[in-house]
Amino acid sequence: MPNFDKILFATDFSESSGHAFTYALTLAKQFNSRLTIMHVINEPVDLRGFYVPHVSFENLEKEIEEGAQKMMSTFITQNIAGFANYETAIVTGVPWEEILRRAETDGSSCIILGTQGRSGIDHLLFGSTAERVVRKAHCPVVTVRLP
Repeated sequence: MPNFDKILFATDFSESSGHAFTYALTLAKQFNSRLTIMHVINEPVDLRGFYVPHVSFENLEKEIEEGAQKMMSTFITQNIAGFANYETAIVTGVPWEEILRRAETDGSSCIILGTQGRSGIDHLLFGSTAERVVRKAHCPVVTVRLP
């Protein structure tokens, strides 16, 4: 049986990813795995060519990062009680690319993430982070959908 010693869990702090986290934590506890909880700040659109009153681009990036840090802190406080073998990571970029990059860098045994279940034109226009991760990952990927 494969050893799941390093599990990468990617979250967007949605209800779907919160539900998927129960699977990640259960597996991490069962296999005594190192759990990395990762959030990717979607690479912001470059607003420097537009007039945005009272907001500088640098301040906007900083505020987004601070908001993500607060959300991660809240997520950890609400979900990780009794488990200490974890680390958090917040990065900026294209979510599926950053998830795959981190999994490769860490030598992750498994990636776990929630899926929104988009379909039709919504799926066509926005694609699916989960789908791209599943297609390109070099390790098993568990996707969890809300019941």
